Amino acid sequence: MKLIREIRAMTAGRDWRGRSRTPRSAVEHEQPARPAEFPTGWARTGPAQAARRAVQRGVLTPLVWQLTRPEVRGRDHLAGLRGPVVLVANHASHLDAPLILGSLPAALARRVAVGAAADYFFDARWRAGVTALVFNAFPVHRYSSGRQRSLAPDLLARGWSLLLFPEGTRSEDGWMGRLRLGAGQLCVSRRVPAVPVVLRGTFAAMPRGRNWPVPGRPRVVVSYGPPLLPEPGEPVRAFNDRLGTALARLWAEEEVGWYGALRKQARGELALPTGPSANSWRRVWESTRPAAPPSRPGVQA
Repeated sequence: MKLIREIRAMTAGRDWRGRSRTPRSAVEHEQPARPAEFPTGWARTGPAQAARRAVQRGVLTPLVWQLTRPEVRGRDHLAGLRGPVVLVANHASHLDAPLILGSLPAALARRVAVGAAADYFFDARWRAGVTALVFNAFPVHRYSSGRQRSLAPDLLARGWSLLLFPEGTRSEDGWMGRLRLGAGQLCVSRRVPAVPVVLRGTFAAMPRGRNWPVPGRPRVVVSYGPPLLPEPGEPVRAFNDRLGTALARLWAEEEVGWYGALRKQARGELALPTGPSANSWRRVWESTRPAAPPSRPGVQA
């Protein structure tokens, strides 16, 4: 039996010890096959759009508004927008996308496609199908090696607005991370405005690891800022910095108010709220500290 195994090994290209007789360096490299992309075009057909509006307006938005106490600010900045825009928001919870879609004007909300992590929302076909239908989501490859082509430019060209989370992932402690350049690159290359959006309280309401909001209808705030249009010849990094400043100003309004945030911006004191340099429990505690009551009532969607 041992002799038979050795003969089989040698006829399979190996020596009597089972080692390959062909050096690895002599084997021609083969490019890994591109993984199959989940199709999402069907989610933008007429019947799918009608089903999505029914689910969002009839189920998802009323449910989120029942489980939390949303305050929507700055929606007047969205009035008069024509053509596609890129909504750029911080990301701390699975509540973020439903809150934004539920607080947008209906005419804008029905033409928004949401960028979702391909390795999380599109790793299983059932989850990909539900995400594509309910949120009009398309896959965003956070760890792409360049072999996957983004759908975002094509969607903008076809008149769809985009909701993107440029941090690339949900916050682990409620504070913001650095902004990747993808959203800014889209705005600069396609000459479309970016609308900064800041959500406060969503991490405390439904942090990582929870599949349902905490009891007690926690207060959450959705703030929209004025649209930012790239200047002619403006570098991507410069526009990304402007976008970061706009997000930082909206974040600061929760603590110091609208005028106070403008004064901090004028003095050059604004920066992305990345949180204190402390242990993780302290960062979470600081990010979930209740803010002062708002000086003016929020606009309920």
